[in-house]
Amino acid sequence: MCATVAHVIDGYAPQTNIVRIDGKRAALLQVEKTGSASTLTIIQQVKAMLPKIAAGLPKALKITPLSDQSVFVKAAISGVVREALIAACLTAAMILLFLGSWRATLIIAVSIPLAVLTSLIALAALGQTINIMTLGGLALAVGILVDDATVAIENITHHLEKGEPLHDAILNGSGEIAVPTFVSTLSICIVFVPMFLLSGVARYLFVPLAEAVVFAMCASYFFSRTLIPTLAMYLMRAPSKAGGSARGRTNVFARFQARFEHHFEALRNRYRAILQRAIAKRRRFLPIYLALCLASLALIPFAGRDFFPAVDTGEIRLHLRAPTGTRIEETARLTDQVEAKLRTVIPRSEQAAVLDNIGVPVSGINLTYDSSDPIGSEDADIMITLKPNHKSTARYVAQLRNVLGTAFPGVTFAFLPADIVSQILNFGLPAPIDVQIVGNKLAENRVVADRLLAQLRSVRGLVDARIQQPGDEPTINVDVDRTKAMQAGLTQRDVAQNLLIALSGSSQTTPNFWLDPKNGVSYPLMAEVPQYDIHSLQTLSNIPLTTNQITVDPQNQLGTLGTMSRSSQQAVVSHYNVQPVLDIFASTQGRDLGGVASDVTKLVDDARAQLPPGSSIVIRGQVQSMNESFAGLGAGLVFAIALVYLLMVVNFQSWLDPLIIISGLPGSLAGIAWMLFATHTTLSVPALTGTILCIGIATANSVLVINTARESLQSGIEPLVAALDAGFDRFRPVLMTALAMLIGMLPMALGLGDGGEQNAPLGRAVIGGLAIGTLSTLMFVPVVFGMVHAWLATRRAHRAADASLTAHAR
Repeated sequence: MCATVAHVIDGYAPQTNIVRIDGKRAALLQVEKTGSASTLTIIQQVKAMLPKIAAGLPKALKITPLSDQSVFVKAAISGVVREALIAACLTAAMILLFLGSWRATLIIAVSIPLAVLTSLIALAALGQTINIMTLGGLALAVGILVDDATVAIENITHHLEKGEPLHDAILNGSGEIAVPTFVSTLSICIVFVPMFLLSGVARYLFVPLAEAVVFAMCASYFFSRTLIPTLAMYLMRAPSKAGGSARGRTNVFARFQARFEHHFEALRNRYRAILQRAIAKRRRFLPIYLALCLASLALIPFAGRDFFPAVDTGEIRLHLRAPTGTRIEETARLTDQVEAKLRTVIPRSEQAAVLDNIGVPVSGINLTYDSSDPIGSEDADIMITLKPNHKSTARYVAQLRNVLGTAFPGVTFAFLPADIVSQILNFGLPAPIDVQIVGNKLAENRVVADRLLAQLRSVRGLVDARIQQPGDEPTINVDVDRTKAMQAGLTQRDVAQNLLIALSGSSQTTPNFWLDPKNGVSYPLMAEVPQYDIHSLQTLSNIPLTTNQITVDPQNQLGTLGTMSRSSQQAVVSHYNVQPVLDIFASTQGRDLGGVASDVTKLVDDARAQLPPGSSIVIRGQVQSMNESFAGLGAGLVFAIALVYLLMVVNFQSWLDPLIIISGLPGSLAGIAWMLFATHTTLSVPALTGTILCIGIATANSVLVINTARESLQSGIEPLVAALDAGFDRFRPVLMTALAMLIGMLPMALGLGDGGEQNAPLGRAVIGGLAIGTLSTLMFVPVVFGMVHAWLATRRAHRAADASLTAHAR
């Protein structure tokens, strides 16, 4: 019987992991989903199963959902929907103000939900889901969707005011702007083509957004050519012969509308005078305006660069690492002390739950999906979930960095990505900056890594810098005297096996199982020396050494056949593409990622000269993804301009007029630079997406002005007069569509609600670019058109005069 030679107990493997919820012991179960599955659906189904599972468990066991990503997703989606509804209402109010007719406003407003519904149907056909990006694209499109319908209704109203019958006004008004609005719509849609050329996470995020906008715009144009004229025939009325509107001027709204029209006409006449003055002084106006726009682009470097804006989800994930080799009990005690310190910074009234995950997860699967990369019992994660209406999470994190670093010297702290957005952007890494030193000469690489780490800690804005693979794990080396071992009848393998069984158990060498006949469960049988018996080098020396081959002297102990010495080794060995690697992880605080990355890159370039032959340094993480996405979007911006230009060349059958339209784009870029700089918004992937969108919107508005100027020019009007008339005639529709888009972007630009920070740079970029871009459309583009065509007319006149003189001379 085993009981005669050993203490037999119903035990468990040595503990490597401790989980606590608000200080109480617990077991943690994390549920992952596949990439194509819906987050909301998975979590809803899991929650539905919990009562059934709990019914079969002991009553003392309590199942509590801790971290629920669907809360953030639902809040973010509802925020986007709210932004879209607010934008639609504000846009409708603005259109009502300009048109002064509830009938016309109703016609235009009807097109918005129909275009959105059509876009959703198309997205569903392509396998897309309703998420933050697709809804963000629809919210982005709300202000643009009214463009085609607004231009159509405004042109129909213009013909009605000329005295044309309703039927003729609809046909003539719709026919005149069919091609220009088609080109305008294509100009907006075609700028999203480069989105499909992106790679990495940016492609998966922004292709659904681009598809949502493009489908909605195509549907909007279709309805503006079919549904809008039909509704206009049934709802619109011709102005009364008395000069007033059909609804009369007796109510307060009519009087308000009359005053607005009076002031707007005054503004329109003032604009005509300003444009006339600019055309007269065009040789001075154009270079000054263009120089100011180009000089404004110098503000972009001061705005900074980030991959994506930070999102406040009300979660804080703190990783702490005690000195390497710390027992899990000591790490748990240290975690208690850290939590007590946390409560001095974050009040209990704002804490919803505190989750401790100490040590290394038991399962390899759990370790694979753990982005904190724990390496031993010295690691611990503290997940703090804040209640709604909490204070700024970033401010708490900044305070905790200062407090914890001072209160616990010798402990390494790092704040890891807690929200779903940051985790995706980091691609599973625990930090946005990962400096990898790759090479087989690990000892020499560590010297370079330690020196580089000290330099990186001096970079402004860089925090939580640490080497992931510590090289100071305490180790006891056993040097066996092979001669004495042979005399004792032992080999090196026998000594190692005895040590392994004594310290780690027999399951490592000879696994055995016992089948319980009552429940049919197999239990592993393991023999090992109790941990409390191995507490010093002396007790380690007293471990007896035996073998099954021959009779061995029972006096053979580890201490009699070898010597022991203390040393250190790597706590974990990591590889990247087979080669050993050392990772230096770091995060940012109070500074943009691009600025920190630039300083890091300089230090890394200097460190390359110190590397041993065959080693290399690579910067990975968000920095690598950001640079790749910025390069792709930058090339996409140039590609979008080229596509828009070629589209207009085909439409106008001219190389010159599209170039005049493109000349107004520096104004849009200048507006974006000023908006980002003024609102302290960094240049990010959403902001670059808004920049690309501005190219299409600014071009669409300029197309209407240039098309009107070309028609006047073809009717025999002088170029300068044609430019002046085009700006004056298209002032109302251009201003209406621009204001509709600006107002539609306002809720998104404010970034209100959960997850609103993610799309706020996009809305701000569109507002800034569209504001100055509209000024370029109404001022710069007509002046350039008049000057260029006046010069061409003068040159043609000179050529005709020269030809006439030559003919007379003959």
